[in-house]
Amino acid sequence: MKLDSDSSDSSDSSDSSDSASPAPPPRLSPSGAGTFNQCPRRWRFRYIDRLEDPPGEDALAGSFAHRVLELLMQRRPAQRTVDEARLIARAEWPETEAMSDYQALGHNEEESRLFRWKAWAAIEGLWRLEDPAEVDVRATEQDVEAELAGVPFRGIVDRLEEEGDGVIVTDYKSGKAPSPRFRRSRLDQVLLYAAAVEASTGEMPVRARLLYLGQRTIGMDVNREEIETVTEKLAETWAEIHTACADDSFEPRTGPLCGWCPYVSMCPQGAAEVAKRADRRAGREAELLAMAS
Repeated sequence: MKLDSDSSDSSDSSDSSDSASPAPPPRLSPSGAGTFNQCPRRWRFRYIDRLEDPPGEDALAGSFAHRVLELLMQRRPAQRTVDEARLIARAEWPETEAMSDYQALGHNEEESRLFRWKAWAAIEGLWRLEDPAEVDVRATEQDVEAELAGVPFRGIVDRLEEEGDGVIVTDYKSGKAPSPRFRRSRLDQVLLYAAAVEASTGEMPVRARLLYLGQRTIGMDVNREEIETVTEKLAETWAEIHTACADDSFEPRTGPLCGWCPYVSMCPQGAAEVAKRADRRAGREAELLAMAS
């Protein structure tokens, strides 16, 4: 089951936090790079101190949907039906239900039903975007490793498929589709996958796309300029990680996401940001109440 695992980013040294300076990870994944760019301190907690970052309900539901679609797309084209997906989901559910991460949610019967409904809505949403029977699948859950602009990179591609003009890199997303302002940046992940596919096979994919299940598809043609742009950005992040490790300095980047950070109680700046935003909300609510009275 895909949980966007970042184990490949973890340092090989189990006692790196006890050394004079922490060791950088042996390789970098898109999610690891994204975490560092979002907040170096959160990255430190996750990849150096190896503190738990348990997936929430939405992430687990998305991972369950990914697993069902992975198995569905491994079927013969004529078998890729909604009914077959439903059978796969029923067969796979006990494994998800038994996972410690799911058990930690503490769902009662009604909450469990709503969770399954949320996951199924994402699964069924694939048919709103494409006919799975018409997809010429080359591979699912493809593990790709390559050196990109000097960075040891690893990622797991949801799907590689063939079209008349070449290979397409496709990744499923169960979250909310981005607004036009953020669509291009969301494609960096699949462009990195495309770069890794080319580096490892010699074949450059022709397109990279994200399927926001039940919503829309966003994608773009792959070309040399786009590949160079995303790999250069990856190299910059890799260099920043090495500098942060050498200096043992991981400054937080505070903002609205601090409220969802699992490590906020260990970060004074993050806790202060959460408190400040809570005070602002309380102030606005008080103003609204005063206006209404």
